[in-house]
This record gives sequence, C-alpha cells and structure tokens, in this order.
Amino acid sequence: MAAKARVARKARNPDLIRGVGKYSRSKMYHKRGLWAIKAKNGGVFPRHDAKPAAEASSVKAPKFYPAEDVKKPLVNKHKPKPTKLRASITPGTVLIILAGRFKGKRVVFLKQLPSGLLLVTGPFKINGVPLRRVNQSYVIGTSTKVNISGVNVDKFDDKYFAKALEKKKKKGEGEFFEAEKEDKNKLPEERKDDQKSVDASLIKSIEAVPDLKTYLAARFSLRSGMKPHELVF
Repeated sequence: MAAKARVARKARNPDLIRGVGKYSRSKMYHKRGLWAIKAKNGGVFPRHDAKPAAEASSVKAPKFYPAEDVKKPLVNKHKPKPTKLRASITPGTVLIILAGRFKGKRVVFLKQLPSGLLLVTGPFKINGVPLRRVNQSYVIGTSTKVNISGVNVDKFDDKYFAKALEKKKKKGEGEFFEAEKEDKNKLPEERKDDQKSVDASLIKSIEAVPDLKTYLAARFSLRSGMKPHELVF
C-alpha cells in the first residue's frame, strides 16, 4: 500500500517576510473568533483555575548518586528464641565445669535463667564454688543427681548477678589504692546469707547419700591412658 503524500500545513497568518505576518493583530482577532468567545462570557475571556500541584514527598530523591557506597543499617527481624536446655541437664544434676576459674569442679544445677545460662553452686562449703551462672556449652552432665526439692531459688535471676554501678568520687593517690584493695575483696552481706541458705538445704540432701560429699569435693581431670570418648559420666 502506497504511503499517503504529506500535505503542507498552512498557517492562519502566513509570513510576508520573516517576523512580519500577512494579517494585522486586529484582523487575526476577528479571524480566530476571539470576539465571539469574549461575548459569550460577558465580555471577559474565561479563566480556568490552576490545578493543585502534586504534594511533594517528604523525602526528596537525591539528584546524583553518591560517589562511594553508603552503608545502611540492616533491619534485624530475627526474634530471639529461648535457649534450649539439653535433655541430660535437669534440676539437681551434677555437672562438671570445663573452663574458667572453677575448671574441673563438680557443681549442682539448680535452674535455667531467662538468659539461657545455668544457675549452679558447689555448694560453696564443700568445694568452694559459689552461686554463679555458667553457659551449658562449657559443662558435662553426669548421671548423678541431688535432691533439691528443699532449695528455694525463686529470687535468683540475671539481675541478681549484675554488677552494681556506683559513682566514683575523686580521691587522692593514697586513698585510691586503699579503697581499691578494700572493695576488691568486699562481698555484700546479702549474697553471703543467700549462699548459706542454699548450702544448708543442699548439704542435708548430699550428706544423706553415701560418698556424694567426697565425689563433689574431688576435682575431675583426665589422666594418661583415659579415653574421653569412652568415659561414662
């Protein structure tokens, strides 16, 4: 199909020379019918209200991209799940601590705290291990159990073990070192009383079982010829 030939569009007011039209301004006024539009609207040209500008977004997009990558913080949508306690660890189970200050000591498991840490004690009077928190990754559960039905551990939580932050006053050099020595070995009386009350109930249960007191007081260690994977705890 042959393409239609283009027809040149004729202007209403063709130029005689560049910039000078054939018809005058008043002639074009009548030719375009502007007089009729004006007469129809009471002698005034109609005016249309301007459209409201679209509301600009509060955050304007930058005109240029940054020259270097700008790190944006990632949104953490992960909800922390409570730490699952191993099936071999139940209240009253004797545990062996594998790391830390009391490495090799046998302790009694009392309960799991909201943070997932384990609340254990030696008791302190038997092997010197006080009430403390231990991660279950650093303990071995044994088959030995202690009756802890008479022990009240309701008041012990993670806040109980938090260190108290006290405002330090400016002191002289001599006073500073003296105060440091005193505070280092100072333990609140409340903590001592709590330890004694827990130990008193535990020791009664431990002494009722033959050789259990000696077992808790002994430190666990591997000797030459012992194969850890063949040991039964």
